[in-house]
Amino acid sequence: MRFATLTAAALALSSAAAVAQDYPTGPITIVVPFSAGGPTDTVTRLVAEPMSKTLGQQIVVQNVGGAGGTLGATQVAKAAPDGYTLLLHHIGMSTAPSLYPDLAFDPAADFAPIGLVTSVPMTIIARKDFPPNTLEELIAYVKENADTVTYANAGIGAASHLCGMLFMSAIDVELVTVPYQGTGPAMTDLIGGQVDFMCDQTTNTTGQIHGGEVKAYAVTSPERLDSLPDLPTTAEAGLPDFTLGIWHGLYAPAGTPQEALDKLNAALKTAVADPNVATRFAKLGTAPATAEEATPEALATTLTEQIALWKPLIEAAGAKAQ
Repeated sequence: MRFATLTAAALALSSAAAVAQDYPTGPITIVVPFSAGGPTDTVTRLVAEPMSKTLGQQIVVQNVGGAGGTLGATQVAKAAPDGYTLLLHHIGMSTAPSLYPDLAFDPAADFAPIGLVTSVPMTIIARKDFPPNTLEELIAYVKENADTVTYANAGIGAASHLCGMLFMSAIDVELVTVPYQGTGPAMTDLIGGQVDFMCDQTTNTTGQIHGGEVKAYAVTSPERLDSLPDLPTTAEAGLPDFTLGIWHGLYAPAGTPQEALDKLNAALKTAVADPNVATRFAKLGTAPATAEEATPEALATTLTEQIALWKPLIEAAGAKAQ
C-alpha cells in the first residue's frame, strides 16, 4: 500500500512537471487591482502585448479594484499556482501590511516575484484655475488655507494617497482629503474644479498637462522628464527631500512551478526591452525596467526594503484603513 501511495505521488509530480514544461497552453490573466484606465492598468496593457507574443498565448487584463488594491491581490494570492493567474501591482504591495491590519495575504510569503516592470514618477497638479502658480506658492497657499483646500486621491493605498501623505508630512500640514474609487473619477473632478489638487503618476497626468486641462507644479523624479521638460523637479521647486517613484512589479501565486516562472520572467524581460514599449512609456513620463531590474531577485529585494521604509511613515501618520 505504501509503495502504491509513493508511486501515485511520483506520477503526480511527473505530471505536474510535464504540464509546467508545456506551459503555457492557454490564456493567461493578469489581474490589475485598480480600475480600468488608471496608471497601473496602462502599464499592464503596455507590457501584456509583447509578453503575449513571446508566450504564444493571449493575455487577458482583468481589473479587480477596491480596498486600495487589496481585493485584486487577495484574489491572486488564493488562485491556483499554475502560472495562469498573475498580479501586476504597484508600491501598494509594500504599504498594504501597514495600512490594513486584517490583510488577507502576506505580500512576501503568498506571492512568487517575477520582476519589476517600471518606476513611475508623480506630478503635483491642480485644477487649472487654482490660484498658486508655482510649488512654492502652492505650499504657502495650502498652509494658509488648510481648512478649505481639498486634496483628491484614488483611495487608501493608492499612489495618489501615498504621495499626498508624504507631501503633507513634508510641509507639516494636515489637509482635507477627498478619497475616490479610482484615479479616473478623481481626475475627472479635478479637471471639473470640484477638488483643488492632487499628486498622481505621470502615466495618468502627462496628457492632461499637455492638454492644459490641469495646472502642473512639479515632478517627483530626481531629474526633469523628456516628456515634460518645462516642469521642474520637486527639488528645483523647493522640496529637496521630496522624491517618489511608484514602482510596479509582476507576481504569481506562491507555489507556481519554477518552469512557468522562468518562462514568465523571460517574457517580461523581452517586453521591457521592446523599443516600442520604451517609446510608449517615454511619452507617459517613465521608462521600462532594465534587464537587471526585471528579475525575481530585484522585485523581492525592492518589496522587502519598501515594506520596511513605509511602515514607520504610515504608523506616524496614523493612516489605517477601517
